[in-house]
Amino acid sequence: MPVPAAHVKGLHRYEHQLLLVLERLMRKYRWVPLDLLKRASGLSEGELSYRLGRLMEWGMVRYDTVPYEGYSLIFGGYDALALLTLTKRGTVSALGSQIGEGKESVVYEGLGLGKVALKFHHVGQRSFHAVRVNRKYIPESGFCPWLLASRYSADQEFAAMKRLHPAVSVPLPVDQNRHTVVMEFIEGETLTRCKPDDPLSVLQEILRNVSVAYERGVIHADLSEYNVMISGKRVILIDWPQWVEQSHENADELLKRDLENVLEYFWRKYRLSFDLDAAIRDVTG
Repeated sequence: MPVPAAHVKGLHRYEHQLLLVLERLMRKYRWVPLDLLKRASGLSEGELSYRLGRLMEWGMVRYDTVPYEGYSLIFGGYDALALLTLTKRGTVSALGSQIGEGKESVVYEGLGLGKVALKFHHVGQRSFHAVRVNRKYIPESGFCPWLLASRYSADQEFAAMKRLHPAVSVPLPVDQNRHTVVMEFIEGETLTRCKPDDPLSVLQEILRNVSVAYERGVIHADLSEYNVMISGKRVILIDWPQWVEQSHENADELLKRDLENVLEYFWRKYRLSFDLDAAIRDVTG
């Protein structure tokens, strides 16, 4: 989960500097050697030791002695860097409580010009082996695949929402920095946690939005009952980091899987029968 906001606010400028140095050097090192970190930061040995100790205590940096003595930026530190930048921009003024969690992300309530949601992409936090099965952009090797993959995942999601909103019912994209996306806060529940009065109209609205996204060249590629939110009469499609272009080599297969997931859920939960081939024809025109 993101580092506590109090720790972010309490960061000394030397600690912020160290996080930035680690971020930069981890493009070349999985573990940044202590002597290199000392040279790059310009801090004295005593100052460096003290600041690194605080960053480790706050869950922003990790230390190891194998294969050599070195330090690594971890998700808490990456979260802090994103929050500091978004705060400086005026996008975010406060971080609230956690409101959602997935396999590769965590979502928090926040304040900006109004209430917002902050989605921190934490790709590979649990298992890179499992993630690589579905994410072609995960590096097979390299110094810091989780950092690159998490940032790219956020890039993907923000790009999709900007491309689709407002024609498709997706959260309004507000801002992005590194692996963190700021978006509209939606008062509602996922489809799995609510029981709409008119399930058929919800299904039809999902299919309509999938069709409009398809017209704009976008296929969700991970659509299911877990990625649909209901807010009053509004139906919102969420979680877009895995989207693909309509021209993608597996576009037809991915669209079919999206629709199968949705139709099977409505059959299982509400006994609503809707022909898959007809749904594909309706979406693709």
